Amino acid sequence: MTVCGSRNHPAEGPVVTFPHAHWQARLDALRATHHVPGATLAVFTGGRIHELASGLLHGGTGVEATTDSVFQLGSIAKIYTATLVMQLADAGELDLDAPVIEVLPEFSVADPEATMSITTRQLLSHTSGLTCDFTYDGGRGDDCVARYVRAARNVALDCPPGTALSYSSVGYNILGRIVEVVTGRTWDQALKERIVAPLGLTHTMTLPEEALAFRTAMGHLPGEGVDPEPAPAWDRMPRSAGPSGRVLATAADVLRLAKMHLDGGAAPDGTQILGPDAVGAMQRREVDVPDRWTVSADSWGLGWSLYDWNGIRGYGHDGASIGQYGYLRVVPGADVIVVLLTNGGAAHLLYADLLRELLLDLADVRMPPAFAPPAQPPAVDMAPLLGTYRREGIVVTVGLGPDGAPRLLYEFVDGMQDFSPPLAMDLTPVSGTVFAASGAGPSFGEDWMPVVFATLADGTPCCYIGMRCAPRVDVR
Repeated sequence: MTVCGSRNHPAEGPVVTFPHAHWQARLDALRATHHVPGATLAVFTGGRIHELASGLLHGGTGVEATTDSVFQLGSIAKIYTATLVMQLADAGELDLDAPVIEVLPEFSVADPEATMSITTRQLLSHTSGLTCDFTYDGGRGDDCVARYVRAARNVALDCPPGTALSYSSVGYNILGRIVEVVTGRTWDQALKERIVAPLGLTHTMTLPEEALAFRTAMGHLPGEGVDPEPAPAWDRMPRSAGPSGRVLATAADVLRLAKMHLDGGAAPDGTQILGPDAVGAMQRREVDVPDRWTVSADSWGLGWSLYDWNGIRGYGHDGASIGQYGYLRVVPGADVIVVLLTNGGAAHLLYADLLRELLLDLADVRMPPAFAPPAQPPAVDMAPLLGTYRREGIVVTVGLGPDGAPRLLYEFVDGMQDFSPPLAMDLTPVSGTVFAASGAGPSFGEDWMPVVFATLADGTPCCYIGMRCAPRVDVR
């Protein structure tokens, strides 16, 4: 079964025709090709919201995906938290450039000097140096985020603050606690009162029990056959991780949040949710992204991933939870927004194929080709890159195999040592500093993982995998 629809949304200028039947057919076909169980799509163009759905929410029960189905958004939740933080800064209640410790006296990291210097701006732009993978279940109480921040005291840094981008969910959970302290509300309450209610987001929530009232997607993971199978659990994320990764919504509700940003911070009824200056600041470049392939970003603003499609500017964010993947793209020059939510399979390939067609048709955007090594990889002198790189919980060793070809060993250590066995990967050069890694495990045809070598602002060599920065620890 497939479902599509559209809703009136006032806008100036001519109405752009959106051929529902064509895009429904493309969504159905590409979803099946890439073994994605279910997907929903929301598109804003020509002043209207168009909604489509395809496939199943749960392969075990056969429940069909509809346009009012709720998916886990994963890290797209960070945009909601960033918007809350920018509301406070816009109102003069929070100084983005003041040390976090001035708002949260309990905040600390392993480096005492860094504890005193890390700012809210650095947390928003992933330049604080804080690691990503510290996990802690703060329980179900309203104090869960506060408990998380206390538990994260003295967590190690991936790199010194301000020296590079290193993607950090820890930083966004700390931002959630800042929201709580400044507003006097829990993060969940602040989100509902300051964003969800004013924007009329009737299908947006943060807690699992709230999702029970809606058609809710189940994540799917690789199984024994060609199609993914329902995940062993619907959600493994504690409530304390909400600010970095726990918002549930329909594709259209995600689109409405993005539309508020596209409209300079105004809600459909004219209410100013966020000031235009704060909206602009979120979309302004704060730091370049050495790894431009993992989430397709060229740079980062205060919350938003930023894209440059051959001179056409865009912004958005990706998200992932247990077997669910979401993609949000905004092209302000064309007044276009696209939201794709999925529940497993080769979701990234569905995103790449479908949005490549959609954005070209609606916004003249030419997305770059899928990441892969060239047919004739360049010859690269590996000597300067060989060595050991380390970030919190991870050790990366780059060496040469018996045949002289570059190899990478990705090991989980310390608090993450039981997460997975070591991963051995072959490296194929894309350029002198960018490599395509293979052998990391089954991924529904997504065979190549970017491995990027760069240099921190202090001159230390580093290695990026999954947008996380691991400085070299054996520099001679």
